[in-house]
Amino acid sequence: MFGINRPKKSRKIKEEVALLNHQVARDEVSGRYDETVGYLKELFRDDDVMQFRELQNKNAGDLRFCLVYCDGLVDSELIGAQLIRPLLELQLDVREKITADALLEQIIQTVSGKKLCSYREIVRAVTGGDTLLITNVLKEGLLFSVKKFETRSVSEPEGEKILSGPREGFTEELLSNLSMIRRKLRTNRLKMRFYTIGKETQTQLGIAYLDEIVNENILKELYRRLDTIDIDGVLDTNYITELVRDNPWSPFRSIGYTERPDVVAGKLLEGRIALFVDGTPVVLTLPYLFIENFQSNEDYYLNFYYTSFSRFLRILGFFLTVLVPAVYIAIAAYHQEMLPAPILIRIAIERQRVPLPAALECFLMLLVFDILRETGLRMPTNVGQTLGIVGALVVGQAAVEAGLVAAPMIIVVAMAGITSLLIPKMNAPVIYIRFGILALGASLGFLGVTLGCALLLAHVLSLHSFGVSQLASGHKLQYQEIKDTVIRAPWWQMRLRPFQLSPNRVREKSGKREQS
Repeated sequence: MFGINRPKKSRKIKEEVALLNHQVARDEVSGRYDETVGYLKELFRDDDVMQFRELQNKNAGDLRFCLVYCDGLVDSELIGAQLIRPLLELQLDVREKITADALLEQIIQTVSGKKLCSYREIVRAVTGGDTLLITNVLKEGLLFSVKKFETRSVSEPEGEKILSGPREGFTEELLSNLSMIRRKLRTNRLKMRFYTIGKETQTQLGIAYLDEIVNENILKELYRRLDTIDIDGVLDTNYITELVRDNPWSPFRSIGYTERPDVVAGKLLEGRIALFVDGTPVVLTLPYLFIENFQSNEDYYLNFYYTSFSRFLRILGFFLTVLVPAVYIAIAAYHQEMLPAPILIRIAIERQRVPLPAALECFLMLLVFDILRETGLRMPTNVGQTLGIVGALVVGQAAVEAGLVAAPMIIVVAMAGITSLLIPKMNAPVIYIRFGILALGASLGFLGVTLGCALLLAHVLSLHSFGVSQLASGHKLQYQEIKDTVIRAPWWQMRLRPFQLSPNRVREKSGKREQS
């Protein structure tokens, strides 16, 4: 058999690689031009995208430069005009006075730059789109920001469309997302700190909060949990959510998420912390309260009468979607006496035509409905909506006509499925809770339904988000504590921030300072 002949490294090259690994481990730049350039070329070996542009000053032959950058992440015209040209045209009499500060402040004046003496910082910066300058008259490297790469334009998030309010959404570019928040909160109390995570991806995070409003204990706890993360790469916010969240086995969320700058700004004003991840438009907000599952983005842009009624419908929808199938099965199997005689007779007539038990029939129909819904989500928008609606109608009607499913069961499953659409933030928990209570109802009747509700309530009461109870106030119950929960009070009555999130509840309103 024929094999592939791979060139063997010479002893000298092996020694250089070993020395390179040792030096990177020490995280020190040697300060010698040829050695530094050679080590960087070895670091980026077999990477054709990484460019090494070596230059020689035309007025001084012994004055050498090397530009290191990643092709496709930099502005080539800017490099030529503001880096290469000044270096090539540098006068000979200036050579004796060349320093890092002189290059940064006098020779190359239009590009922001800084000094670097660490290989780890160099690799992280160059792979992120910065340009490195190495010269034989300086020990350190100089880093210049000449980034230019394609990003998605600002648009309304597909999953958070609203009828009234701002239409902009986050993009995948970290600095662009942070600038949207800065534009909405023009105060020096807005703090933004960077954090790097992921051994291979070196993903940059942005942590934003309002000083003097944020709970310092929650902020310290967030940093502590981020420090414990040991992972090769972070490509989306869900990586971090699963690694730092409370109650990791709970189906309910303990960290909020959004793609809308106005939502993040509102959360920051309440004392929350926002966590941005470079490369994704989804932003995390914490702590997270259970009532946020029933709140909508536009609740604060519409009349408080309408939004309060809408929240009541969402909460009612949650109970309907998890209880209607279980209650129907419990009544049909164990408690027929609770139904009026005409309804009971109609259900009994329909049940005679169906070969399967009511509980199994309900399980199968709910599973079919979830399959159709998931298929519709994965298809293109127009096709997905048509598939979900037409598929449910066709399958349901065909099943009833074939005598496989009773007509009342179609109504029950449709009610459970439609009400689940009222609370999109709880799609995943609803599926598990609905099947769990249904199993208890099919086994024990109303006793099982009651037991399931008790277990659900006990679990929700035990939920915490960064030390904050998601449901209980933990403070003396006052109107200011419930003004933005089940109802949305008018703005002139919402004077104080949530106590759980911001112990310092001072807020300026109409020129007066109010404090709890």
